[in-house]
Amino acid sequence: MTHLVDFRQRFWFLVFSILLNSAGNALTIATNLGSAVWTGSSVNLANWIHIPLGTTLLLYGIVVTILNQLMLGHFDRRRFISNLLYILPFSYLVEFIGYFWTWLGIGHLPLAVRLVINLLGLLTVAAAVSIYQRCNLIQHPNDDLSYILRFRFLHGSAIIAQWTSYLPPVIITILAFIATGQLRAIGIGTLFALLAQGAIMGWSDTHVFPSLKHHVDVPKVSHHAS
Repeated sequence: MTHLVDFRQRFWFLVFSILLNSAGNALTIATNLGSAVWTGSSVNLANWIHIPLGTTLLLYGIVVTILNQLMLGHFDRRRFISNLLYILPFSYLVEFIGYFWTWLGIGHLPLAVRLVINLLGLLTVAAAVSIYQRCNLIQHPNDDLSYILRFRFLHGSAIIAQWTSYLPPVIITILAFIATGQLRAIGIGTLFALLAQGAIMGWSDTHVFPSLKHHVDVPKVSHHAS
């Protein structure tokens, strides 16, 4: 019975976090002042390859899902399926919630107001990631990459893991800029995410729904003397 109650709690936290994460990411895109690193990279990739953002997010997620399996060093069927289950609703929620924020006119608000909204969106994203990483039922493959790095290689450090996981989206953004000559969804908000999102996630672990604890399932790498 205890396990069933725990699962139900984690499930509803997961649903809430997916909606929160989608809304926060869409909000940062609507303000056009810089999105979280992965989201900004997806916007630029969509602009580069000329397909809808939702589809780009989905394809991007599939590639990172495969990368996660390589990082684990073995095939984890549950994790593979969970990554795919997350990106299916999330990818298109970001796109369609974005239409709603655009309809509200977020992008036409005064600069100072958009800046506050942008930072609020980034804080929302960091808190949402913290929530569903602690639930650890299903995760977005991008954040699962950070999770694997954090607990398998980096001794639980949210900050270092977040920075390390940013290497792929930064490279994609640079390549997209070289190919198109345009840079979208990249700005002061992106800089804020680069510097602070990992720290905010770490803070959220103990301050946002603190009763929700990490359900870690990643084995640490063993270091044996040669």
